[in-house]
Amino acid sequence: MDYAIDPELAPILSFLPEGTIEDVGAARAMLESLADMGAGTVDESGIDIEDVAVPGYLGSPDVTVRVYRSHQAPTLSPVVLNIHGGGFALGSVNTEHAVSAHLAKALGIVVVSVEYRLAPEHPFPAGLHDCYAALLWLHAQADTLGIDTARIAVCGQSAGGGLSAALALYSRDNHGPAICFQYLGIPELDDRLETHSMQTFVDTPLWHRRNAVLSWQYYLGGADGGADGGDVSPYAAPARATDLAGLPSAYVSVMEFDPLRDEGIHYALALLAAGVAVELHAYPGTFHGSAIVATAEVSKRMHREQIAVLAKALGVTDPGRA
Repeated sequence: MDYAIDPELAPILSFLPEGTIEDVGAARAMLESLADMGAGTVDESGIDIEDVAVPGYLGSPDVTVRVYRSHQAPTLSPVVLNIHGGGFALGSVNTEHAVSAHLAKALGIVVVSVEYRLAPEHPFPAGLHDCYAALLWLHAQADTLGIDTARIAVCGQSAGGGLSAALALYSRDNHGPAICFQYLGIPELDDRLETHSMQTFVDTPLWHRRNAVLSWQYYLGGADGGADGGDVSPYAAPARATDLAGLPSAYVSVMEFDPLRDEGIHYALALLAAGVAVELHAYPGTFHGSAIVATAEVSKRMHREQIAVLAKALGVTDPGRA
């Protein structure tokens, strides 16, 4: 199928890897190697970085979080709890390092990145519980960390966006720590795989229907992940949630040629219908992960908007230079 990809993004298509998660080990290794290759270009000036082991939730193993503190952070700093993507099966604090460092530096705040357990070895709810453990730790250690618990936002892209949405639901329903805002970038939210975009975009770059099927099978522990996927928890697939009232305000972004496009749009509309303040942005000519082409104008707009949206949500009046 031909797609009207933005002309600034189109040249990279021939250089992109196949983008399959059939072999999880190989996909993880490739992603980590790409992160290692780019590690030397990450601007870490003006931020302190530390890895910390925090207590696991409900007896689970300790969870590693990487804490980024800008030298410009106020005494009581806002926080972004950043959750990496990777289809629930790939990624790490290392692959998310450049993003986390950029957020801390650009916003002048504290950013905490979560090394949650990955599927298929650790299916739902392991990843969600690890993210919740990080949120609990932020509140418990607020004085030591020097953070403002009234200004904690969750932020994630792709599966990280899905986990961010799930974390907001889970914390609300378990009377857990407050979250002031949820940034849901190209979120993976719906295991049923029934939307128009999911059924249409079967051969799109980087992420396509086959990867989505595998991702949900891995995350749900081998469950079908389709329309007959059984009794799937909304904490696994937030699109299944029937009560969205009282959730934090949200920003949702979707890409035009992304199988996940419509589930992001539907979730944003459902949040609005439940009385939650939402900003929704659909970027034309883009595909899942196309923001890696940082020089494209549409990618620059995405990056600028992310900083502006988070700055407003966290009450940061001078976000600094992105």
